Amino acid sequence: MSVVGTPTVPVVLALDVGGTNIRGEAVTAEHRVLHTVRAATPGPDGEAVLDAIAGVCAALTEAVAGRDGCVVEGIGVAVPGVVDAERGHVRLAANLGWRDEPVAARLSDRLGVPVLLHHDVRVAGLAEQRLGAGVGVDDLLCVFLGTGLAATLTVGGHVVGQGGEGRHAGELGHVPIREDGVLCGCGQRGCLEMYASARAIGLAYAQATGRPDVTSRDVVTALGADPLADRVWSDALDALAHGLLGAITLLAPSRVVLGGGLAGAGDALVVPLRERLEARARVATVPEIVIAGLGQRAGVVGAALATHDALAHAPARPRR
Repeated sequence: MSVVGTPTVPVVLALDVGGTNIRGEAVTAEHRVLHTVRAATPGPDGEAVLDAIAGVCAALTEAVAGRDGCVVEGIGVAVPGVVDAERGHVRLAANLGWRDEPVAARLSDRLGVPVLLHHDVRVAGLAEQRLGAGVGVDDLLCVFLGTGLAATLTVGGHVVGQGGEGRHAGELGHVPIREDGVLCGCGQRGCLEMYASARAIGLAYAQATGRPDVTSRDVVTALGADPLADRVWSDALDALAHGLLGAITLLAPSRVVLGGGLAGAGDALVVPLRERLEARARVATVPEIVIAGLGQRAGVVGAALATHDALAHAPARPRR
């Protein structure tokens, strides 16, 4: 409770829930981070994940409780998978053990404050547009290259979200690029994600080397020293250029921002990708391509921004 006469400082708890870690921050409306908590994600166990999220929220709440005027107004939770943000449901997040789960309602009942559910890539793109590598650009394509592959599109300064009846924008990873290609977990064949995501690159390198323990990070580290790594990387960039050329031809963004774990490759990603696009493009103008500015914080920063936005436009609630 704040002291009488002390100005209220609205705070949201923002969480980015990944398959490996949960990153949580307590953030003011002015984007000031008051406290940070990280925790391991307890495998594909839906109930255990809810418990872990509640634990992170409890630790954040305790950390800000003693600050004058700070009031937790709501919680924003960014998750991967197929997300119905309007209803607060996760239709499918296999790595978290959720299917048709009313995550927002269950957490709100448990924690006693409004909980808003967000798609991790969509809010990461929002964060890059407002505070990261997309600042000042009204038409922006943010592509996040991690375990999966997805994108966020900003048109006229507004992030394109999900439509009704299960329509979701930004599923670049599930654009087929190879007829009769590799079977994807979505049920289609030849999806871009099966060739250009971090998981796909790691699997291709494992097959090439016979070493099952390698990852995409090992590929990047070995570039220029291991011809197998060079070949795997080149094949992945060929696929990514194929998918991106379709996107930029259709959408004509002014800038492409590359985020996610693979963005850590820096120029080893940007330079050859741009070369491939320029060699192939005949109609499209290849836009500026840059690495994301917020790094691994993009999801949690975006969850905070989207939650503050939603609460600012919500009807006032009586204080408990």
